Amino acid sequence: MILLHSENEYAIVRKLPGEECEHELPELLSRELGGESYCVHRLDRAVGGVMVYARTKAAAAALGAQMQDGSFEKEYLAVLPAIPEEREGELRDFLFKDSLKGRSFVVKNKRSGVKEALLSYRVLSSADYGERGAALVRVKLHTGRFHQIRCQFAARQMPLLGDGKYGSREKGCPIALLSCRVSFLHPLSRERVAYAITPEDTFPWNLFGGAEHGDK
Repeated sequence: MILLHSENEYAIVRKLPGEECEHELPELLSRELGGESYCVHRLDRAVGGVMVYARTKAAAAALGAQMQDGSFEKEYLAVLPAIPEEREGELRDFLFKDSLKGRSFVVKNKRSGVKEALLSYRVLSSADYGERGAALVRVKLHTGRFHQIRCQFAARQMPLLGDGKYGSREKGCPIALLSCRVSFLHPLSRERVAYAITPEDTFPWNLFGGAEHGDK
């Protein structure tokens, strides 16, 4: 964990792949900053990126309400093993979470345990890689389903590089998914604030030169 910013109401951290966000990181933050820290949104253990932790119960409630009403915005960068036909668009699916297998599946019909998932994406850059090339995409979540980004792209034969659980054959990198930007209303002032990070200069992010630093 890398602490990026802190104030009385919340802290911003860069979660590292492999860290657990609901218990491990709040404990680390409490040791570093004192007081309590509260998890208000989640990232898969294998995925890294920018995260917000509330430092008071009131801030946790305010940020949690924003998660529910959609005013808390999350954006991601991902690397696909192909270049989508549409340079930008939306993916809308019904997802079923299989807790025993620890993954989600796209299903055709709404039924018990199935939730609608919606994201929008935009291709920022492309590069030579394998037979189908690679694409750096910026993703905005409109719903927060389990493994949503990973599952929805994999269902279209574009599993994120390094994501073996969803079909990637690339073993030379962690899952190529980064929580790159969060934006929310300050719990007290209600002014919109945003925090953004860029990927490390490692494979597969370095396939695209400086393109991953695109519009924030």
